[in-house]
Amino acid sequence: MNPELPPVAPDVVASAVETLTSRLRKKLDAAIESYAAVPVVADGALRRVRCGQDAEVTLTPGPSGAVTDADQAVCSCLLAPRCLHRAAVLSACPVADAEAVPASEGDSAPQGTAGQAGGEPGAAAGADEEPVALTAAQVAAAAELWAAAAAVLTAGVPAAGAVPQAELLRAAHTARVAGLHRAEAAALRVLRGLRGARARHDGHRLADLVANLRELLLTTALLGSPAPQHALVGTARRAYRPAGGLRVHGVCREPVIAATGYGGVVTHLVSEDGRWFSVADVKPGGPARAKGAATATVALGSGSLDHSQLSRGGLLISGATVSSDGRLGAGKGVRATAVSGLPWTSGPLAALFARPLGEAVAERLAAAPGADPERAGQAERELVGCDLLLVGAAGDQLIARELLPGRPDTEGLLIRLAPSNGHPDLAHTANFRRLASRPGLRLRAIGRLDPDRAATLRPLAVAPLPDTEATLRLPADWQGRADLGYDRLEGVHLPPPDVVPAPDDLGGVPSDPLAQAPLWRLRRLVDVAVSGGRRAVAEPARDGDRSGGGAALRRGGFGTAADLAAGLTAEADRRTRDVFGRTGEADPDSYARAWLASAVYLAGVERALVRATWQPEPAGP
Repeated sequence: MNPELPPVAPDVVASAVETLTSRLRKKLDAAIESYAAVPVVADGALRRVRCGQDAEVTLTPGPSGAVTDADQAVCSCLLAPRCLHRAAVLSACPVADAEAVPASEGDSAPQGTAGQAGGEPGAAAGADEEPVALTAAQVAAAAELWAAAAAVLTAGVPAAGAVPQAELLRAAHTARVAGLHRAEAAALRVLRGLRGARARHDGHRLADLVANLRELLLTTALLGSPAPQHALVGTARRAYRPAGGLRVHGVCREPVIAATGYGGVVTHLVSEDGRWFSVADVKPGGPARAKGAATATVALGSGSLDHSQLSRGGLLISGATVSSDGRLGAGKGVRATAVSGLPWTSGPLAALFARPLGEAVAERLAAAPGADPERAGQAERELVGCDLLLVGAAGDQLIARELLPGRPDTEGLLIRLAPSNGHPDLAHTANFRRLASRPGLRLRAIGRLDPDRAATLRPLAVAPLPDTEATLRLPADWQGRADLGYDRLEGVHLPPPDVVPAPDDLGGVPSDPLAQAPLWRLRRLVDVAVSGGRRAVAEPARDGDRSGGGAALRRGGFGTAADLAAGLTAEADRRTRDVFGRTGEADPDSYARAWLASAVYLAGVERALVRATWQPEPAGP
């Protein structure tokens, strides 16, 4: 994928690949890799890619900035439009989000599937639990998307090239036309994850691809049940909705470096009633732009405020517009006036530190596998605040003990603090090293929990803890807080060593039940299925479990995990035979269901183990 190219609608890419002959399809993956590395010539809104001496592909994005029609992609060669050049360049483009693709006559969702899009968060919570009657088109679209996802799973990342991706895109477009918004969104996330894995992007995580593929298969499978819930259909997202008047207070800045070449900053804000909002400035540019955007002008209101000032100040907004994930819009009708900020010790900011970590985290990890990923992900991304006592360091992480609200001398959870971003152009890692030099330091922190790791918080900003000398001493112009991605802590910002009492042995490194449990054996099998395909999973079935993985799972009390692992490997190795004994094609549906059962079980058990690490330790006798 080339981030210099404009995003393209899924059906445009799928149609371009489908028109190729079988001979040209075999050359498509190599052509994509070749053309993705070719310089892109920008001519206003047009983008041109030279494909050899006799061919040039011209892309003309529409008003949304995306290529949404086949006529907007033209090649100069004699075989156009059914040529390899055009299909390869389109396949190298980013995939357009649903908001960038205008609805055609057949793209309206069936009545009753639009839900409460654009309403207040949680407005459709009651409706989500109600069954919904699917149309024949929706049933067919769900079946088509299941088949495309099962084919991707069977192939694995190495074999899931442009042709299987095009089939997935075509199925995603069919789902969009039928109004299956949740399934479509999951399919596009899988597609982007596949591309990132095949291109070996730095920001790619196999765990994310596995989770997205699990979500896609689970959603389409449940859509085929007799009475699917409304939440499985999903809602058509609206870019921004009216929110009236708002008064918001700056909390911190978060650098953004995306694997697709985008970079920038997100400033997090809290309203008077404790709701989270944000202002984003993310554009092409990568790490350099993420660093420079720290003091970029906020595109909201009069334009006299930059992100550094907003993170320590506030805004009084009239005619506000808000996206589904809390982003504040900057439309023509929006008016914003800068107001003075609040310290972390007063108003809605002080409320962030008013309850134990365990309670705040329990709300954010309440969703179970199968829940709406948009809603669950939004809850997990919501920041939490806590008071901490630094105990020491373990590798690139800090070990800290929670100081319970209202009882600063009472110690709570022992947790890990991990850098939010380890890029060398950002200050996270350097600040962690500086903080690690003062065990016993007391501070306030605001960050985001890591839902996949045991009791791990990724702090975005820190501040002095009130009423103690053993805390940070920040410059006056920082206004009582330090953004760990941008503000660099120095020795002068730490208290003298004689002021910080050396901590006693407070429990050492917190335990990690995910690492200690033999569940990693099932996790490896589930991951290998995605990264290596069906053949890689079939190998353990042929050695009779000589490695003892199944026995280890049973000894650890995970009998269900052992059964699921055995069933998955057996299904991966299963082949039908005809009357002459010749091996036939494997059944992708049975294999996909076996993998899905293992993946859903694993996600549920791991989430339960993570939740348990955030609970207070039981009191002794």
